[in-house]
Amino acid sequence: MSQTYESWGRYPKVRHKTVIPIRWRNEIPALDRLDAPVLAYGMGRSYGDVCLNENGVLLDIRPLNRFIDFDPEQGVLRCEAGVTLDQILRLIVPRGWFLPVTPGTKYVTVGGAIANDVHGKNHHHAGTFGRYVTQLELLRSSGERVICSPTQNVELFRATIGGMGLTGLILWAEFRLRRIPSAYIEEELIRFDHLDEFFEISAASDEDYEYTVAWVDCLAQNRHLGRGIFMRGNHAEGVPILTPDSTPRLTVPIDFPDCVLNPFSMRLFNALYYHRLRHKRERRLVHFEPFFYPLDMVRQWNRIYGRRGMLQFQCVVPVGDHREVIRAIVERIARSGRASFLAVLKEFGDVPSPGLMSFPRPGVTLTLDFPFEGVRTLHLFDDLHALVREAGGAFYPAKDAHMSPQDFHVSYPQWETFARYVDPHFSSSFWRRVTRGQDLSSVPVFHTPAVSRPAEN
Repeated sequence: MSQTYESWGRYPKVRHKTVIPIRWRNEIPALDRLDAPVLAYGMGRSYGDVCLNENGVLLDIRPLNRFIDFDPEQGVLRCEAGVTLDQILRLIVPRGWFLPVTPGTKYVTVGGAIANDVHGKNHHHAGTFGRYVTQLELLRSSGERVICSPTQNVELFRATIGGMGLTGLILWAEFRLRRIPSAYIEEELIRFDHLDEFFEISAASDEDYEYTVAWVDCLAQNRHLGRGIFMRGNHAEGVPILTPDSTPRLTVPIDFPDCVLNPFSMRLFNALYYHRLRHKRERRLVHFEPFFYPLDMVRQWNRIYGRRGMLQFQCVVPVGDHREVIRAIVERIARSGRASFLAVLKEFGDVPSPGLMSFPRPGVTLTLDFPFEGVRTLHLFDDLHALVREAGGAFYPAKDAHMSPQDFHVSYPQWETFARYVDPHFSSSFWRRVTRGQDLSSVPVFHTPAVSRPAEN
């Protein structure tokens, strides 16, 4: 099997029994006759094992990449599940539309965006991607093709939004877009000296700015603990340019040696990046591509972590003692000296998602990458997970390669309800890991009450 079927973090390393490309919606093999559990695979931009299926079957949906319908007046798009956000942007931006929610990479399939119910810089205003899905077609391993929407097969719809690809194979989806006046963002950058200042700026930004996020120097300590750069912005008016701009400018051609990302190099980079602003506040007009997708400008940037790969840590700490908990997490990371330069801090809003297993909830989310260094990294994650678990927080499956069954149950107490809707022939390395030791045979299996087919099929 091709080693290209891996997660973006490149850890864990697994082998799949076989990979089946899905090219046509009406030519899909009988999934219940395959001799191993199946899982859909898109662009592989999940960081851990939620997109992996060790010793199982992967259904490669990337060839399932056709547009089905687009209403340029109402801003409603229907496309197959393998269409990427990049393809969508190339179609809709010149027509004055934009994605209602986008993660930090445009190289994600629509199926993956739904399965992980992705969020972005505008969560405090817009919520998650799943809120804008009007309907989708789900293929169950029984051969049933089910139309799911907020009004039709509602419970299966809720389980599929954020359902990690376990409820069946998403064939196509329809969702709403948002109008934009231009392809540019009016951005303001604010340098802050410590965590308390971050929370002050964030609170002052929520109402007037659609997009907010902060880069944090997780290696700074003492009075500079949690210093960083706050980024906020809105779509720019009066710039009548609606053009995507973007092919990656650089490529990481080889895996970097493990010694490149060391405490000295990472502290140096963070210090230089923090001081890159000439003034405490700077305003500028930027194209949406570098604003939303700065890392997409570098192809295969995950190679900087070397052959061993990386682990990403993303948690959300609920409102309450969140400031103290985030401070404790950042202190522990700073003492380790091992965090990378990719650290993001943001406050989630209270906009609910329709997804039963969606990750975002009111609170503060912290995201950062760690070079994988074996037991040393795993022990650090044990400490970080304990801090989040004790605070009643949660971890994001799309970014996870370490979550224990205990962590999963605390993060998603509704998991047993969700398990009813998991297709009996679908599974993943993640699902088996976090349900290890659980007897799922006693969980009642959901059966679709009716089969429906879309007109274009």
